[in-house]
Amino acid sequence: MSQKKRFLLRIDPELYQSLEKWAADEFRSVNGQIEFLLKAATRKAGRYPVKKDKNQVDDDSKTQ
Repeated sequence: MSQKKRFLLRIDPELYQSLEKWAADEFRSVNGQIEFLLKAATRKAGRYPVKKDKNQVDDDSKTQ
């Protein structure tokens, strides 16, 4: 398993309570929920690195 970076996050108590309830509704830990939301936001913004599948064909080779 890959190492995860640890850091301290200061967060508003009301926001934390909202995240805690949301996480419980989706059977995740608060940490897991925050990571899920951050990944979704970075993917939506086009800033999350995309891992290429080794079986995936490049677009250039499809047109030949």
